[in-house]
Amino acid sequence: MTNDEFDILRDAKTPAPDGAAKARALATAMAAFDAAEKSAAAPQGSAAGLRLTDRTIRFWREMMQKKLVAMPALAGLVALPVAGYVGWQVMEEFRAARMYADALVETEAPERGRVEAPQAPTAPAMEESGSGAADTLAAQPAPAPQPDGPAVLLNRTTQPAARDLQGGGALAKRMAVPTARPGVAPEPSITREDRERFERFGTNPVRSALENPVSTFSIDVDTASYSFVRRSLKEGVLPERDSVRVEEMINYFPYDWPGPQSADAPFNTTVTVMPTPWNADTRLMHVAIKGYEVKPAEKPRSNLVFLIDTSGSMHSPDKLPLLKTSFRLLVDQLGAEDTVSIVSYAGSAGTVLEPTKVADKAKILAALDRLEAGGGTAGEAGIEEAYRLAGESFVEGGVNRILLATDGDFNVGQTDDEALKRLVEERRKGGVFLSVLGFGRGNLNDAMMQAIAQNGNGVAAYIDTLAEAEKVLVEEASSSLFTIASDVKVQVEFNPARVAEYRLIGYETRALAREDFNNDKVDAGDIGSGHTVTAIYEIVPADSPARMIDDLRYGEARESESVAKADEYAFVKLRYKAPGEAASRLIETPVTDGNAVPAFAGASEDARFSVAVAAFGQKLRGTDAVADYGYDGIMEIAAAARGADPFGYRAEFLSLVRLAAALEGGR
Repeated sequence: MTNDEFDILRDAKTPAPDGAAKARALATAMAAFDAAEKSAAAPQGSAAGLRLTDRTIRFWREMMQKKLVAMPALAGLVALPVAGYVGWQVMEEFRAARMYADALVETEAPERGRVEAPQAPTAPAMEESGSGAADTLAAQPAPAPQPDGPAVLLNRTTQPAARDLQGGGALAKRMAVPTARPGVAPEPSITREDRERFERFGTNPVRSALENPVSTFSIDVDTASYSFVRRSLKEGVLPERDSVRVEEMINYFPYDWPGPQSADAPFNTTVTVMPTPWNADTRLMHVAIKGYEVKPAEKPRSNLVFLIDTSGSMHSPDKLPLLKTSFRLLVDQLGAEDTVSIVSYAGSAGTVLEPTKVADKAKILAALDRLEAGGGTAGEAGIEEAYRLAGESFVEGGVNRILLATDGDFNVGQTDDEALKRLVEERRKGGVFLSVLGFGRGNLNDAMMQAIAQNGNGVAAYIDTLAEAEKVLVEEASSSLFTIASDVKVQVEFNPARVAEYRLIGYETRALAREDFNNDKVDAGDIGSGHTVTAIYEIVPADSPARMIDDLRYGEARESESVAKADEYAFVKLRYKAPGEAASRLIETPVTDGNAVPAFAGASEDARFSVAVAAFGQKLRGTDAVADYGYDGIMEIAAAARGADPFGYRAEFLSLVRLAAALEGGR
């Protein structure tokens, strides 16, 4: 069984090496690595995150070898941008490995207080990665020895407030700097300015089923939170709590829930009641929804506008270069009769490409290649221009969507999130929807992305790697672009005779009032072709000692209706609008003893894996319910329920749990 991400890399299948391509890619990658290293704020060899271990060196060597050997396979996909991006990615993952190794040192070392002088890998040690890598590394000087002193720690055992600091991935704010001692200069810290913004929200409380029997929320198919959490952990820091939206982590993974038979009933709901892994006295009510999958022959024509941020802050390998390559992947998935337009904005907005049929793919790709970063961020003007172009090529009954790609704030023109929400809400009435793709770190305005995507009837995704771009824009292109239902809402009524208390795991930012469920004027989430949506409630049976809320002394025991439905735990209602319709439709599903399984192992692999993800998300948010449930328990569930994993998403999840455990000191 795969043990960790180092073994995943080692065991990965790679294409046969191409010597010439490998040499060219190696030169590009090493140049990018050297340039980035020279610009780092901390001197090489300092204790601020540059302690090398044999485990780190092995990770870096194997990462470099496998990424560069795979380069020939990408030769047909804009070779130079990909080579530059891979070089940057190698450097980033090398740094992540160093942070990870440091955390492991702190959790595994029998004693602390001394920083061992790192030794640079020698040429013989690198020969298996290729002579070019060996020659390059052999020429690098060994880092200078460090004086005795307290080590820089990354786990919360020594820095409990680290994860609560504002700023996402700013290492300077999350790394303890050693206290100066007489005669010893203090170690320099890594500094980086972060202006990332996340919507602040609390965690859903436990509610009494007798006093508040109804729970209502809008569905959410966004995945940005999981990608951001992944990048933070791979950089060696725990994610900021408000960046963790548990429902987005759960819904990041593809699940094989049973789907509907036809578009006439576009959803199928599967409910499972199972024991709770982290509390023997409660149960989980797992609600899985699967949307109808549009067949290729049924897919409507697409009219897409790429609204691309080309401001100065996009001048980074993980921003505009990755963005351009990502959109190239999407263009390759479109049909010849589909239409693409490109608008860029930086200081002022401008049309880069008028509506163009994908049959003229070369023209579209050439327009993408011409994009360069520089200037301010005139987001509002860009959106207005994008809507204008979308209107010019509007396809009746087709996909009319703007894809906004940005690293963060709109700092020129209209910058207020509420005003932007009203703008996209007004324009969606004309049938043009808007989705948001986030790139890069340091300037990410996640709160704005979420707001305008939700109000634009679109999805919000965060693309941190080329693999994530492929997932979002290739593997999930149909579900992201082709909407099968809008304003999808879920309402659950619990039976107080069977359920004393309940809490919804996640969906805090998607909560709706009870009366909103039947109000067709209230906006809610959209579901695309083949989309899956999962919601999990933790419920307290009526006779459970886990009850947290006392009965009311003067309350009326409303038992007559409940007793009549004694075999039901709850009643699930789903309301949606079919494309082009203003009136909603209703699907109802009772939850009975027939939906329950006596043992957790009796639930499906997909259900159990999604529970592991839910536990992980709650753990990262510091939710009290899982405070005493360790990462080892999460690992055990996820490993046993890994099942078919053709794209490696679940294997990567196991790796992230290990990283978080190391950073938290194994708790």
